[in-house]
Amino acid sequence: QVQLVESGGGLVQAGGSLRLSCVASKSIRGLIAMGWYRQAPGKQRELVARITSGGSTNYGDSVRGRFNITRDSAKNTLYLQMNSLKPEDTAVYYCNLQTSLQNHWGQGTQVTVSS
Repeated sequence: QVQLVESGGGLVQAGGSLRLSCVASKSIRGLIAMGWYRQAPGKQRELVARITSGGSTNYGDSVRGRFNITRDSAKNTLYLQMNSLKPEDTAVYYCNLQTSLQNHWGQGTQVTVSS
């Protein structure tokens, strides 16, 4: 069973930046994609950004142009660079790893953006 550990969350002022990291405990065979999702209080979990094993990326409409997802396969690490943060970006951010058999989730890291 792979473990995903997120880090990099915190409190930042609007307009600031944060970089999230997600380390997988081992390399995964059959990897389809990795991604970041977020869930704000009272809202459903939503896609933030996703990167496939081939390197294709897609972003949620609200973050496109501000956030950038990258993956370092050698380090089994996924990153999310978040720029121009807004109060509405406040949420718990979850790392996801998708294989042909399972979806794996991290425990989440809190991001709070103050106005």
